[in-house]
Amino acid sequence: MEVTINRQDDKTIVVFAGRLDTPSSQEVSNALEPVVADAKGTIILDCKDLEYISSSGLRIFLTVRKAAAAQGGSVIVKGMKDAIRNIFMMTGFLNLFQIEA
Repeated sequence: MEVTINRQDDKTIVVFAGRLDTPSSQEVSNALEPVVADAKGTIILDCKDLEYISSSGLRIFLTVRKAAAAQGGSVIVKGMKDAIRNIFMMTGFLNLFQIEA
């Protein structure tokens, strides 16, 4: 699992590549600590290269969303493949996030 974080003005773009599952979730969570600590602007979670997300991965997305809401920021999830979109739909996460194609 690879996570790339880029900051551009008031936007933070997080690009996920690979499988966000239980074995990789702690590493991803650690990588996102600075994003969660400073979630005032817009956070874009780019999932175009995300192959799979487990409940551990969904929990990470929810943590980012809660941090942004608490700090006045927002979260946009973009580039989801159909398999990821289906997981979001089945779990109700589509209603929790702003989704962009």
